[in-house]
Amino acid sequence: YLTFDDETQEQSDRVCVAVIGKPNVGKSSLINYISGENRTIVSDIAGTTRDSVDFDLDNKYGSFTFIDTAGLRRKSKVYDKIEKYSVIRAKAAVERADVCVIMIDALEGFTEQDSKVASLALESGKGCIIAVNKWDAYEKDGKSMDAYRKSLMNDFSFMSYAPIIFISAHTGQRIDRLFELIKYVNEQNSMRISTGMLNDLLSDATARVQPPSDKGKRLKIYYMTQ
Repeated sequence: YLTFDDETQEQSDRVCVAVIGKPNVGKSSLINYISGENRTIVSDIAGTTRDSVDFDLDNKYGSFTFIDTAGLRRKSKVYDKIEKYSVIRAKAAVERADVCVIMIDALEGFTEQDSKVASLALESGKGCIIAVNKWDAYEKDGKSMDAYRKSLMNDFSFMSYAPIIFISAHTGQRIDRLFELIKYVNEQNSMRISTGMLNDLLSDATARVQPPSDKGKRLKIYYMTQ
């Protein structure tokens, strides 16, 4: 028989976070810093992480389950069965996550592969945060962050709602702020709006702008619901 105890309820309140990105952007370094342990292998050799690793963390910001995913490569670069399995596992990690932290290498900048990784989270309907890692090693002046942010907003114009944060998994720069963003994004993404409120909005919108007509017959929108 099945039992549902307090522990089961507590588990459901956890925010599941998938750390995703192309190989060697610092995903494992971030997991190691957050956990305070060397949970995953960190190497300059891309693709060291082959599987997804979960760990639970409770702090002042809430309860979280982090998933360190294998780096996603271009399909043309997927040579062996282990690599194909890694991609499948990474996609599965995104599917069961509430929030995806999309990591980008500050030194390398935005690439086409970053766009593909982000699209995976977008298509799955997940809350997204764009984390620019290795910011401590980036040569900057007083205007660097604003310029970098504007450039990324253009690159990620297809998901303009996603907040951008500049971090360092090596020094721990802005990791506290990252937790705040994870909690905020999860709350926003899980927000539910009543049908009544949505229909009031629809009524107001159609009063301002009439729906289009075809051959003299106007489109009628009956209701909307989330």
